[in-house]
Amino acid sequence: MIRRLLLAASLACLAGAATAETDPAVIARQAAEQLEAAARSLEAAGGARDRVRALTQTVQAYEEGLAALRAGMRQAARQERLLTEQLDARDAEISQLLGALTSIERSPAPLLLLHPTGPVGMARSGMMLRDLTPEIQGQVESLRASLTEIAVLQALREEAEEAVTAGLKGAQEARTALSQAMADRTDLPRRFTADPERMRRLLATAETIDAFAAGLGTLALGPSENPDFAALRGQLPYPVQGVVLHGFGATDAAGVTRPGLVLATRPGALVTAPAEATIRYVGPLLDYGNVMILEPANDTLVVLAGMGTVYGEAGELVVAGAPLGLMGEAPPNVPAVAEEPQEMQESGGVGRSETLYMELRLGEAPVDPAEWFTPTQGQ
Repeated sequence: MIRRLLLAASLACLAGAATAETDPAVIARQAAEQLEAAARSLEAAGGARDRVRALTQTVQAYEEGLAALRAGMRQAARQERLLTEQLDARDAEISQLLGALTSIERSPAPLLLLHPTGPVGMARSGMMLRDLTPEIQGQVESLRASLTEIAVLQALREEAEEAVTAGLKGAQEARTALSQAMADRTDLPRRFTADPERMRRLLATAETIDAFAAGLGTLALGPSENPDFAALRGQLPYPVQGVVLHGFGATDAAGVTRPGLVLATRPGALVTAPAEATIRYVGPLLDYGNVMILEPANDTLVVLAGMGTVYGEAGELVVAGAPLGLMGEAPPNVPAVAEEPQEMQESGGVGRSETLYMELRLGEAPVDPAEWFTPTQGQ
């Protein structure tokens, strides 16, 4: 290891510029540009006419930039690990190469030209050295390229970690501004006025989220505001940037089976409406924490549970992409969820430690949301 570091120090100054154009570097640079654009958007959002929409787009820009940057960091970490393993496997070869280079370097020039068998032996040794030198040079060049790439990848990861820290701070500022803008709204479009007494009775009698959603579905509101919802099947975006942790009807580690998807996402992630809908219910429910139930069409409900902060009120109309809330903030030093794939945990910082439960109900029956929803870029 020490020999390799010493050799790296002598060869690093000869590094080619091509290494800086590897895929992780390109991804990280593009992500950094996204974060810079998001920072400019945050400054401009303060004076925007539609401040909620501007801040929503800003938060999403931060999340997309951070996701891209983490992808670059994961790729850089994998590439660096692969190169290091390859060099470790060549440790004996590197030792022999260093020995040959050291021997050639320390031998006085006149002695290199003498041979005990005389001129013929000297000529033969010269020919062998001439044939051997390109091979040694080729090994040196290969080793130098690998060591240089490792150094570049290490520097890239350090810079990316700093960019992630700055991006997380900017994203938090954007989320705070969005929450304030949501609280400042007036004259919200509404489809109905909630009946507190009927809702109270429903909450008191419902023992499961299924029973509550089924009971809520019986409280008809009249013609749907979005009759073309069925045409969106297979095209709806997930309400949060994340990955599927448990599929429809899957049993989790606690042995609980639920008729919906569980999405693993990051602390503070923005949750948005997948389609135009009416908020039928918002607030705590049983042991699900904050729950929001949307009605995008007649006899259709989308149940979202697990948010740390929720926006809106029952009866409010929301457009596709409207902010619905934020995932909770994880305490310091909380690791990624145990079931998260290893490459996710290599992204740096806190992993996808928050989960959003999503259920889609057509009539009284839950259906697999995967048939309706599709991941967006960066998920």
